Amino acid sequence: MKVYGDQDADISYISKKVVAILGYGNQGRAQALNLRDSGVSVVVGNIEDSYAQTARSDGFEVYSPAEAAQRGDILALLVPDEVQAEVYATSIAPHIRPRQVLDFAAGYNIHFGLIRPPADVDVIMVAPRMIGVNVRRAFETGGGVPAFVDVWQNASGQGMEIALAFAKGIGATRAGVLPVSFRDEVEIDLFTEQALWPAIVNALVTSYELLVEKGYAPEAVLMELWGTGEAAEIMTEMARTGLFRQMTYHSRTSQYGTLTNFDRVIPGGLKANFETALERIRSGKFAEEFAEEKHRDYPVYQELRKKALAHSLNEVEDKVRNFLDMAFKAGTHQKAAAHS
Repeated sequence: MKVYGDQDADISYISKKVVAILGYGNQGRAQALNLRDSGVSVVVGNIEDSYAQTARSDGFEVYSPAEAAQRGDILALLVPDEVQAEVYATSIAPHIRPRQVLDFAAGYNIHFGLIRPPADVDVIMVAPRMIGVNVRRAFETGGGVPAFVDVWQNASGQGMEIALAFAKGIGATRAGVLPVSFRDEVEIDLFTEQALWPAIVNALVTSYELLVEKGYAPEAVLMELWGTGEAAEIMTEMARTGLFRQMTYHSRTSQYGTLTNFDRVIPGGLKANFETALERIRSGKFAEEFAEEKHRDYPVYQELRKKALAHSLNEVEDKVRNFLDMAFKAGTHQKAAAHS
């Protein structure tokens, strides 16, 4: 697969255009600041709320989404997936003009047909593979985060050049940009959310409940499973050195225990469950279900969220977090005293 770097992108394709960032949230703020620092003209489209106030504090001109859509040559739709179609229908579609560019950070609404742009505009995707705060932090330190890029509709004939220029403007080409289709981006992303993470979270909760049932102290169990952040560090090391290669940083006992039990602890039905989840995503059934859930004001989500927050492990987490905070502060004071 081709990986695009800085040398493959020419920012002049967007440097004389106005980029309208629609939605000044997680990704919106990071991308707006990075683009401005790259010499690109940026305006912000946002409803009047705290995000609009933040954009003004950051020195941007802030307009309503509709007015920003009229002012921008490139419209970056960075509002959440579930409201994008509504924002497009009310604020963009009535004002869209030929040769504008629609940029998405996720393939959801285009792939599932919730947004249907006219044939005379470019439709591109520049999708950073990291939360917005890290998109900004990496840029400020001279780096970047990887991104996926694609052109869904190439009305101008320069869609890929514009997409790569945008990726360069936010710093993504510093780390590497991969050509990944709208379809693949959204289906892989949804699969991770609906198959992999449920399996991981379920395994953690089941482990916690079993060990507490068997008489182990809840605080000790929670700290060992995820409370100290060791699991997060292991995941980070997987990304740095490799899923299996990172095992060399663990004891021989740990490695032997993991490798000899690898095939035993994975239920035979896990792959079948994953395939079912993927088919539900690819068929569009999930998108239909989620649209209905939104229409009904999220009753299922609210009930499941309430149930999750009622689990007893939440109280144990509070205790462990307080303990770790105090331990960290004590350690910091001792270190400061030693150097005084």
